[in-house]
This record gives sequence, C-alpha cells and structure tokens, in this order.
Amino acid sequence: MDLPRDFFALGLIVILLGIRHGFDADHLATIDGLTRINADRRFSRYCGLLFSLGHGAVVMAIALAVSTIAGRWQVPQWLESFGSGTSIFFLMLLGVLNLHAVFFSVHAHPVGIRGKHFARHAASPGIVFLIGALFAISFDTISQAALFSLTASRQGGWENALFMGLLFMSGMLFTDGLNGLWISRLIRRSDQTAHFASKSMTLVVGSSSLLVAIFGMMRLAFPGLDLWSEGKSLAFGLLLIALVAGSYAFTQRVARRIS
Repeated sequence: MDLPRDFFALGLIVILLGIRHGFDADHLATIDGLTRINADRRFSRYCGLLFSLGHGAVVMAIALAVSTIAGRWQVPQWLESFGSGTSIFFLMLLGVLNLHAVFFSVHAHPVGIRGKHFARHAASPGIVFLIGALFAISFDTISQAALFSLTASRQGGWENALFMGLLFMSGMLFTDGLNGLWISRLIRRSDQTAHFASKSMTLVVGSSSLLVAIFGMMRLAFPGLDLWSEGKSLAFGLLLIALVAGSYAFTQRVARRIS
C-alpha cells in the first residue's frame, strides 16, 4: 500500500485506517464480550475505550521504534500466528463464559470456578487495557503501523511518526469506544426489560465471540479462505453490528409480549 507523502493527507489516511481497524470483527466481538462480563460494573461502558487505548499504546510504541531505527527492521512473520492465536484464545474464552452464563446461571453473568476466576480478574480497567495491547501484537497491526510511521518519520522525524500513531489510535477510539457504549446501553436495557431479553443478549454476544474465533481458526487452517477474506474485514464488522442490533430489536419485541 502506497501512502501519500503530504503530511495532512497522510494524517487523514491514518485516521481512516484507525477507524476501519476498529471495525475488525475480532475487536468488536471482544469488546462486546468484555462489556457483557463487566455489565454490573461502572467501567463496563468504557471497555471499548480501554481496549483501544491498550491497542493504541502498542501502535504508538511501534511508531516510535520504527522512526528510531529508520526502516532497518522488518516485521517477523511469526507475529501473524501469535496475533491470530491471541484473538482466538480470548474470543473463545469470552464466548464460553457468556454461553455458560446463559445455560447454567440464573443471572446472565459468568459463574463457576473458572468463570468467577476470569470475571474477577477481568473486572479491572487495566486488564481490558492489557487485552487490547495483546491484540495489537499481530502482523497486520504492526506492519500497518510500521508503514505509516516510516513514511511520517522521513518527513519530520520521530515526532511525526508518534503523531501518526496518535491519529491512528484516535480513529480506533472513535469506532471501538462508540461500540462499547452502544453495547453497554443495549445490555442495560435488556436487563431492565426482562430476564428473557437479558439471556438472549448474552447468548448473542457469546455466540458472536465463538463464531469469530471459529472463523479465525478456519482462516489458519485453510489458506484459500484467508485469501478470500482479505479486504472484507469492514464488511464482517458491519455484519456483526447488524446481527447484534437485529437480535436486540427482536428480543425486546418478544420480551414485551411475554411481559
């Protein structure tokens, strides 16, 4: 991908890249799962912001590092497997915990020894921040950050590269922050409407996490599927948002009829 050399044009492109990156299905599904698990805690509505801050902190560190070494470092290929494995692990964990809450809990919150253990440790803004940072240690994110950082550093040194990293993070904050606020609001409304609606929203969030994780594993197992999915991350993210919104509208209508 060729980036413009004009500083303002580059900045606009980087912000748009950050916004599009925030629409990645693994971002959205993870934020949804973290928000559901922490639904009864004050910071739940900020899970998207915290996730993006952790993700963006790594991007800014990469920008600073790339501008310092001036393009002499190449992104190692093993990061692709590490990043995919990290996202699959957390998506599977969040999906299992939320589905466990649906079928084995009176209230739609994680229970059981493992569920309580993870929920207790996930009940911290710092953990959500850390999960966002771990998601950034991937081939796609690092190579993208390295590209715009190198372009910016050639125009004005490390200050420009760091500023571009900040712009990229701002784009993600916009997308993922709004998603976290939106999901938190849907969950609160579901909890207030009826037990059925609350369980249904948890089912959708958990299932979405598992579906995205399974698709990630299939991409690793079948290279043809990975090639087919290239350039479709925005469409997948929008599809996930539409799925959550549609299921919310449906469950609210059913819950009102039941009550």
